[in-house]
Amino acid sequence: MKEARVIWTEGMQFVGAADSNHAIVMDAAPEVGGANSGARPGELLLIGLGGCTGINVVSFLNKMRVKFDSFHIKIRAESATEHPRVYTQIDLTYVISGKDIPPEKVERAIELSWSKYCSVGAMLEKTAKISYHYEIKKPEEQL
Repeated sequence: MKEARVIWTEGMQFVGAADSNHAIVMDAAPEVGGANSGARPGELLLIGLGGCTGINVVSFLNKMRVKFDSFHIKIRAESATEHPRVYTQIDLTYVISGKDIPPEKVERAIELSWSKYCSVGAMLEKTAKISYHYEIKKPEEQL
């Protein structure tokens, strides 16, 4: 069983940690009483999604012996207009840079992540329509 704890520090700020014991500061925007001293909880969901699928994809690419210079995921999300403001649409763009990267291996790595391994994505798919695509860039185009 996974465990986490969230401790209120002051104002609207909280510090959370889970089994790995790495602390994360969360806070609200100033317009709702926060001090903007940490990430918003909803932002952490998107970051967690990117981390989950990103770890999968890098692992699969490494197993396929695909060499790359850089890799990142751009994530855009739309929320419902009424509370609870769940994410209703999430779009991910996988951006990989390197020489002679085979598109079919990138596609396969992403597909494996989504079809079987990304638990965060599986949870978010319950409320959001998730779409994804990828871009392969030459080494000189990397971000």
